[in-house]
Amino acid sequence: MRKALLLALLLPLLGMAQTKTVVSANRVFPRPDRIAEFEKALANHAQKYHTGTWKWRIFTIESGPEAGGYHIIEGPVSWEEVDKRGDLGKEHMNDWNKNVMAHVADRNTSSYSVFREDLSTVQLTDYSDKIAINHVFPKMGHVTDVENTIKSLQKVWEAAGQTIAVYESSSSGEPQFAIVTRYKNGLKERERTFRAPMQERFTTMYGAGTYDKYLQNIAAFTERSWSELLFYRADLSSK
Repeated sequence: MRKALLLALLLPLLGMAQTKTVVSANRVFPRPDRIAEFEKALANHAQKYHTGTWKWRIFTIESGPEAGGYHIIEGPVSWEEVDKRGDLGKEHMNDWNKNVMAHVADRNTSSYSVFREDLSTVQLTDYSDKIAINHVFPKMGHVTDVENTIKSLQKVWEAAGQTIAVYESSSSGEPQFAIVTRYKNGLKERERTFRAPMQERFTTMYGAGTYDKYLQNIAAFTERSWSELLFYRADLSSK
């Protein structure tokens, strides 16, 4: 009885606990003549300084405007954990600056995003080695409209068995949704014959004429979008 009462008292506190949905992404672009040196230094850094809560998953960017870069994901964590992380330490920063960044061009980016389970068809940590990211930028004042458009797509994705994770950027430049397709069956999922075309699936789900309306909404609510393929590099990532 006492255990049941204690659990009942703890449930509200557990509900108030911050969920681990925050990920940070760093993109670095090594000099073409230093890739081998860069990868060695990056792997050493990840495996020495980024374990446990702050482990890294590292991808190579294979296509798109940022091809040739390395996509470093840290997390998921809660905002409270980010807040309490504190100084990373002199040894850590010296290793990053002197051993890794010495092989990097002047181009790099950093951002925070929050996983949107309500828009996704896969759990946050149900990863895959091959992914495609579609970066969608809403027009000013139309973030909610783009969100609703993604919600309509979610049902179509689920019906076709697509494993898609959706992230929303947080204080990291322009408002953005990152729609990440996780290819559980590999890149053969990209074959035109693997699934019925999106137009056919959308129309089956919502009825005649709805796909045209969907395209009109994209034109009305989004500023721009771009996409890319990324491949996971286990040899560079945290162990």
